[in-house]
Amino acid sequence: MTTKNRKKIYEGKAKILYEGPEPGTLVQYFKDDATAFNGEKKAQLEGKGVINNRISEFVMTKLTNIGVQNHFIKRLNLREQLIREVEIVPLEVVCRNVVAGSMAKRFGLPEGQQLPRSIIEFYYKNDALNDPLVTEEHITAFNWANTQEIDDILATTLRVNDFLSGMFAAVGITLVDFKIEYGRLFEGDFSRVILADEVSPDSCRLWDSTSGEKLDKDRFRRDMGNVIESYTEVAKRLGIMGDMPKVIEGGVQ
Repeated sequence: MTTKNRKKIYEGKAKILYEGPEPGTLVQYFKDDATAFNGEKKAQLEGKGVINNRISEFVMTKLTNIGVQNHFIKRLNLREQLIREVEIVPLEVVCRNVVAGSMAKRFGLPEGQQLPRSIIEFYYKNDALNDPLVTEEHITAFNWANTQEIDDILATTLRVNDFLSGMFAAVGITLVDFKIEYGRLFEGDFSRVILADEVSPDSCRLWDSTSGEKLDKDRFRRDMGNVIESYTEVAKRLGIMGDMPKVIEGGVQ
């Protein structure tokens, strides 16, 4: 069954969700579209979806192995993976280890300054409002998540940060910050929040630990070039290149 025959459920900037083969499942398709500044800057980067699919599969599988529940079930092909259907919590959860991006601008701090401890920020998922920074008070007042869900999200995010920081450090990469999302998985009358969306160079700031070279989406945001080459370097260091070089060179869909 190809995506052409499936019912489209949702299309975002970098992925499309289709109806899954069984109830409670979806197929997540990774596009080559690159966007920045809330969609104002756009481009097609051939092979990006393939690399992000593979890296996200690798990371989610590792997280499952250490007991971090997430929506990933299995990778189906070069661009698609089977995932559990969840009700997305309308928050982007950002964990910062080093000052970069909007934090540098907001507080007038130099990029690259180590933070005294990891800082978790919440942003309300709303493109029309440019995903504003929100507090736990906003989240509970507007019923985007309850206090137990917030506690679970904070605890899980710190676990993910500890694991990813170690995983990337082992291959010479500094995890500067990352953005993740959560969804409610329903089981009868009960629900719990689990990790959803993706973990890839689209959603993480990754710097070479020695040179400080950026290996992530900032290369696209800041017109630095070599975006795909940098994403490929991340996959290569993680040991998951597989058939990706020929995908990029040959433009396999």
